[in-house]
Amino acid sequence: MQALHLLALEPVSESTSDPNSYGFRRNRSTHDAMSQLFVSLSQEVSARWVLEADIKGCFDHINHGWLLRHVPMDATVLRKWLKAGVIHKGMLQATDAGTPQGGIISPTLANVTLNGLESELIDHLGARLGKTKSRKSKINVVRYADDFVITGISKEMLESEVKPWVESFLVERGLTLSAEKTRIVHVDDGFDFLGWNFRKYAGKLLIKPSKKNAQAFYRKAKEVISNHKTVRQDKLIRLLNPLLRGWANYHSPVVAKAAFSRMDHLLFRAIWRWCRRRHPKKNALWVRKKYFRSQGLRHWVFATTATAKDGKEKKVVLYKLPDTPIRRHKKVKGSYNPYDPADELYGEKLRQERMLHSRRHRKQWTSLYVSQHGRCVLCGCAITRESGWHDHHVIYKVAGGSDTLDNRVLLHPTCHIRVHQLGLNVVKPAP
Repeated sequence: MQALHLLALEPVSESTSDPNSYGFRRNRSTHDAMSQLFVSLSQEVSARWVLEADIKGCFDHINHGWLLRHVPMDATVLRKWLKAGVIHKGMLQATDAGTPQGGIISPTLANVTLNGLESELIDHLGARLGKTKSRKSKINVVRYADDFVITGISKEMLESEVKPWVESFLVERGLTLSAEKTRIVHVDDGFDFLGWNFRKYAGKLLIKPSKKNAQAFYRKAKEVISNHKTVRQDKLIRLLNPLLRGWANYHSPVVAKAAFSRMDHLLFRAIWRWCRRRHPKKNALWVRKKYFRSQGLRHWVFATTATAKDGKEKKVVLYKLPDTPIRRHKKVKGSYNPYDPADELYGEKLRQERMLHSRRHRKQWTSLYVSQHGRCVLCGCAITRESGWHDHHVIYKVAGGSDTLDNRVLLHPTCHIRVHQLGLNVVKPAP
């Protein structure tokens, strides 16, 4: 039932969302929030002060009355969800505030609640200070779920004008700022947001993995190693590699090479202790030869061979964090609406640019290329590296089209533009 109502509510929420709200929205991520902060803080004339804010128990304290008055859906159904209660330790507990626990509609309800934090603040400052002075105050709001930061030209502006307004905005919705996590800092002192540290060094903004994030990841990886003291080497590598790749990919758009090298060194020490513990009576040279290999100029590669399902020997190698390439993230434009047919072309191009370095998507494009005999579905001419290509959805995403290969074709960039501008239909070639 929640899924059915969400299908109708999400497009409405998307149409009324703030431009720089990035949590729980399609085609938006923490990387987009990070990129927007870089835009807002990186220049020499950018804002120098930041209000780093966190809402205390956002999902647990949203006022039910406010939701019933403002969420555009059946109020009777919504009231039943909000008042359903939760079972904790076998006891039914009433829910007088907050969104449905574990409900798939809860993130969207939270977004509806916080929509306006950016736009209404800008309007308020424009009316109070005037449009010219408001622009010069360099107020920018970047929000991800219930975490947000607001930039400003001075500490006094954030303390006297912005923070009181934000508090009144939240109180109306039954929410308050967390006193422990809310503070006003200078960009030269730095602040943490979404697992990154934002700080200016001699006037240059650098975004790095935060110390807390790195420490939490190390503890998690170390726990995997400690809890699997007796497993085979290939099993340990297969347990660690998804963790390493996930953490590395998350930080790959920022200044992370030094953090990757440091983490790689710490994990090497932990793995070395794992190896030595298994053979307490063997010397270090014997242990090294058993568990480590040479690859090119590297002589301490934690690797082994294992038998694959097809019976062939396969090399299993621990992922090397410093090998992760640093690639800047392609930020989504603030006005993009995935439910607006006018943004369908932009959405397809954005998706293709972001997936250009994904091996899985390159395989998919190869499959489409072969199935089309290397030709554009619209004009029938050859698709080459020089001509380029666009990945087009036969049934538009806004109309419920899927990302499967059955619903996608390759077109020349100019043909792709013609399809969207002229409303042309393309047909998937017969296999």
